[in-house]
Order: sequence, then structure tokens, then C-alpha cells
Amino acid sequence: MGEAAGSQVYGETMAQSGIDMGFINRSLFDALVEAAAAQPDYPALEDQERQPVTLRWLILASTVLGHRLVKGTRRRENVGLLLPNFTGVVVALFGLLAYDRTPALLNFTAGASNLEAMLAVGGIRRIVTARKFIAAAKLEAVIEQLAGKAEVIYLEDLRPTLGLFDKLAGAAYAKLPRLFHRFYRRQPDELAVVLFTSGTEGTPKGVALSSRNFLSNVAQILKLYTFVPDDTMFNALPVFHSYGLTAGLFLPLYGRFKAFLYPSPLHYKQIPELVRDSGSTVLLSTDTFAAGWARAADDGAFDKVHMTFLGAERVKDQTRALWLDRFGVELNEGYGATECAPVLAVNYPGRAKRGTVGCLLPGIEARIEPVPGLDVGGRLFVRGPNVMIGYFLSDQPGRLQEVVRNGWYDTGDIVTIDEDGFVTIRGRAKRFAKIGGEMVSLAAVEAFAASLWPDSSHAVVSIPDPRKGEALVLVTDSGTASVEAFISYGHLHGLSEISIPRKIVKTYALPVLGTGKMDLPAIEIMARS
Repeated sequence: MGEAAGSQVYGETMAQSGIDMGFINRSLFDALVEAAAAQPDYPALEDQERQPVTLRWLILASTVLGHRLVKGTRRRENVGLLLPNFTGVVVALFGLLAYDRTPALLNFTAGASNLEAMLAVGGIRRIVTARKFIAAAKLEAVIEQLAGKAEVIYLEDLRPTLGLFDKLAGAAYAKLPRLFHRFYRRQPDELAVVLFTSGTEGTPKGVALSSRNFLSNVAQILKLYTFVPDDTMFNALPVFHSYGLTAGLFLPLYGRFKAFLYPSPLHYKQIPELVRDSGSTVLLSTDTFAAGWARAADDGAFDKVHMTFLGAERVKDQTRALWLDRFGVELNEGYGATECAPVLAVNYPGRAKRGTVGCLLPGIEARIEPVPGLDVGGRLFVRGPNVMIGYFLSDQPGRLQEVVRNGWYDTGDIVTIDEDGFVTIRGRAKRFAKIGGEMVSLAAVEAFAASLWPDSSHAVVSIPDPRKGEALVLVTDSGTASVEAFISYGHLHGLSEISIPRKIVKTYALPVLGTGKMDLPAIEIMARS
């Protein structure tokens, strides 16, 4: 899609950004090798087992395991990884990359039917997982169902089968990685990793991302944030999500500081103490998880945290106040999309504005297209080196399709950009209801509900209405919420009549996806029931 006549373009091109092109024009494995050459014995990775591993060890483990892991697969084949955040998933990921296979990271919280769709869409014939994880996550029934669609390989079963040749070949590769990787290397702009959309808007799509996409995004973040080798990134967000993968793993690995991986963000009581004990200084989260951690934490649990990254959902005012009042920590909100590897805009110390998701990263251009019925904001299109190379879609399973035209990606988000360059998210284009001929932002109504009942979680969905076309329903975990209170508060604060939900559904807890986002299809079912 070309630029609309007269449309304003925001941001800057990559050429104007001053980012080192040598940093981004590498494969992910080459970038790891170069990081290891500079700091071979730096303890770059740690997980809940509390055994830090060096970059030298990571390359050796990846080349040895990878030599065995790829047997029975073809060059450039998509191989599924169904694993949580721990050292083993990083070894498996780089093991596949080292031997010219494509890691396809599977969302183990998505349910059996969505996982089957991911296998089909990505043309995936092999799944790599771990017995200990399957048992802990109670995924036995899911893996049994998937076993009928793909070969399942367990890491515990693989290790005893590593033969002398596997070990020698892997050790030789690790000793001379630049020489050996010449035979397996892909170009920086070729497919490197497949991630999957959540399926909240239909069948999951496989997002095809290149090494250049990921490394560009890392370079863009490093242009704005300063990290030192003593920093530790605490990442409990799963690496099957682009946010957890890029910001939580690739950023520290290639930014030369430690990544601490934890398998679940839902362990609200354990995480604060582990953040303190691990000496973590950088925290990755979403609003939902950050609020849960803060409520469960003792005073002082986050004393060493000096930098935060929050994304995937809007950061509520009450969550900000909780962190600032109790821990003296400012929450930096950002914004992105899986298709953009994912970060597009961030707030950061010295350049932040509450209520926004920050300014566009260096090297990203944006334009806003009008939406009929909307007086404020428009549909956001972005262009930059972090924009994906294409999709794997259900109509042509296993085949990479180029869907981005002239470099512009349609985010589907409705935004405004102010005179200082700060981006404000008004809602998803698909999260607007048309009521009485007017467009109503569901996100805006949710924000209004959050102001009225700040200690609760809320979601607003639209359902068919024979008279007005659509009607709003508020789904909430607030025990005191009522239509009458919403109407009174709305009238007092100038909320239009059509923006006030006339039905409220109360629940013990709103369903949440593994990425921290609200499970909107499940919430819509609750609203209709």
C-alpha cells in the first residue's frame, strides 16, 4: 500500500537514525558468536535453577544439542518449540538456528485446537518439548492430541542419545563457529524465527521474522536505553511472545548484559523475592502481571530495579501509583506488534509522557489514515527494518506469503501522535462499536470503568443489538459495579449516552492469555451468555 496523498509521515528513516548497519546485517547465530567473542565467560543467562551459563557454554550446548536435534528434519524446515522460559529453550532455539532450521515458537497457553492450527499453518512436522514441563503445566492431554499431528521430541530423552560423533561435531562447530556457520548461514533478511498471533481475531497466523527484524529492534532499543554488564533483565514473559523473545532475551544477549528467565508470570508470590534475590535491575512485564507482583511483594523487593518495560496492554494509573508509592519505581509503557518484532514506541527516562506509549523508535516511520466515523485519531501504518517479511496463513499452509506492500504495515490500531511525537493508543480498529451510526472505542469505555472502579479489572465488548446495531457489555471482577453507578458517573464526567454499557456481567476473574492480554473471545462468550 502506498502513501496516501497529503498524509503526514512521522518518525525517521533508518538512514536518519544513525544506527550501526553492521549490527543488524547479521544472522542471529552470528550475532551470538560475536557477543561470545567479546565476552566468552560472561554469565549471560540464568534461570530458576540458579546456575548461570556463559556465552561460550551456550554456543557449545547449542551446537552439540542442535546436531542431534535436527536429525530427521530438512534444511530450512520449521520446527516447533513448546517450551517455557528456561535455559533449555535458548539452547534449543540457537541449536536449530546453528544448523539452518527455523524455530517456530508455540504458545502452550493457547489450547489444543489453536496449537493444532499453528502446526498446520506453519507446516510443522516436529515439536520439541520437555516431559518435566508437560507434567508441571498439566498439558498431557494437549500433547497427546498434538502427537497425532506431529512427531514429539522430549529434551530429556534426547540427551542420553547424544553420541560421540554428535559431541565431537558440536564441539568442533563451537570451536570454529564462523567457519562452520558458513555452511548453514541464512542471509540477514531471510526467515529466522516464526511466532504466532494469539488467535483472538481468527485463526492464528504465523509471523515470519528475519534476523534483521530482530537485530534492528534490539539496535533501536539500545539507541534509547543504556545498559551495563552489571544489569540483569528479569523476564517471566514467555519467549513464544515477541515481547518476551526480543526484549526479554535478545536484548540482553546482544546488549551484553544478563537475562534471567522465569517460566511463568502468574507466580505472583514467588517472583518478587526472586527479583530481589537475583539482583535484577531491569524488569519486563505487562500491567496485569506488574499489578499482581506489586500486591504480593514485600517492601524492598524491587529496590534494585531501575528500569522497567511494560507493554501488551494499557498501563493503568492505579498500577503506576502502586509501584511509585511503594517501590519508587516508574513504569515505562511501550507499544508494539508481533509483526514488528515487536517494539514500535517507548517511554524512557528523560522522555516520557503518561497516558501515551512514548515516541516512535529510531528508524521507524509512521502515518495515520482517517477512519470513517472517527473525529479523533486514525489507523496507524508503520514502516521500518523491524517490520516482518510475511505470514504463514491457513489458506496456504507451510508457505511463506509476502503481505506487506511497499514496506508499510497496517497495525490495525487507532492512534494519535501529538506535536512532541508521543503516540496515544485510542483502540483497535476491530475494537470499535458502531452504535446509532457513531463509532465508540471499547478501550475508552474500559478506561472510564477503570477510573470508576480502580481496584478491579474490566473489559468492554460489543454484542449484536436489533435496534442500535451493537450494544456494549461491561465484564468486570468488581463486586460493586452497577449500571446505575456507571450512568451517574458518566453523566457527571460528560460521557455520551451511547458509550455507557447497559449490561454488566460480573466474574471472579477475567480470563487472560499467556501474554498478559485479555482473552477477548472468552470474554465475549461471557458477555453473550
